[in-house]
Amino acid sequence: MIIRYSVWSAFKNESRIAASLLRLHFHDCLVNGCEGSILLDDTIDFKGEKNAPANRNSARGYEVIDSIKAEVEKACPSTVSCTDILALAAREAVVMVNRVGKSENLFQTGGPYWPVSLGRRDGLTANQAAVAQELPSPIESLDDITAKFTSKGLDVKDVVVLSGAHTLGFAQCFLIKRRLFNFKNTGKPDPALESSALTSLQGMCPNKDASNANLAPLDSTTTRFDNSYYTNIVNNAGLLDSDQALLMNPTTGEMVRSYSSNPYQFYSDFAASMVKLSSVGVLTGKNGEIRKKCGSVN
Repeated sequence: MIIRYSVWSAFKNESRIAASLLRLHFHDCLVNGCEGSILLDDTIDFKGEKNAPANRNSARGYEVIDSIKAEVEKACPSTVSCTDILALAAREAVVMVNRVGKSENLFQTGGPYWPVSLGRRDGLTANQAAVAQELPSPIESLDDITAKFTSKGLDVKDVVVLSGAHTLGFAQCFLIKRRLFNFKNTGKPDPALESSALTSLQGMCPNKDASNANLAPLDSTTTRFDNSYYTNIVNNAGLLDSDQALLMNPTTGEMVRSYSSNPYQFYSDFAASMVKLSSVGVLTGKNGEIRKKCGSVN
């Protein structure tokens, strides 16, 4: 309940935080497993993952996790890991994001719910170089992204389903400007991008360096967890290269079309994939520790 109320409070203050907490959990688990390494600050012994190019000025929500950890420590010291807090916070963020009118009823039906097993322990180190090696990039090929998923025990269905998390939040313009102005060094936009989406995005992300940090919506309903991400892809309006690429492959394209017309199946499959994701590379027993503060080892 401490975590639930804390996430709700953060969400009321800034709805974008829901996407950020979900992304933090994802970025943690796909780099050396779910062991809280993304939360660690730099030390003399290692460079943390926070400042890797894929996370620097991009991954956010650390202060929310730190605040939750402080409250949990008051209630039950040295008992709940930062990694478990991150897994629970991601689930709570998704569950509550759809509540109409920001209802105070924390048990009202919202986004998809999944069970979160507890007992993960926190890792003792971080590896900045591993972020580039293990975390999928939106400009990588679908085959390369799938290979990174399968190396973690996930599969191509998980690629499609977990990409659906892009129904929440925004991307920085520097990630998509190549599609808007100089696709594959042609000097022209990506011909596959739907014309009205192209015009809109070019307005949000003008072709100048000053726009690099501008934000573009990942789908048309950035604060609702729904299946419009897949509808956008079917309509050739997927934001990132990796989003639209899902439609080009026969196997993943069939799944995209299915989820675009069946939101309930997407909810169910997303919940199942999140259970798998949150079990990747966990530390238990005598491995790792329960950090007192999430930014540093004990």
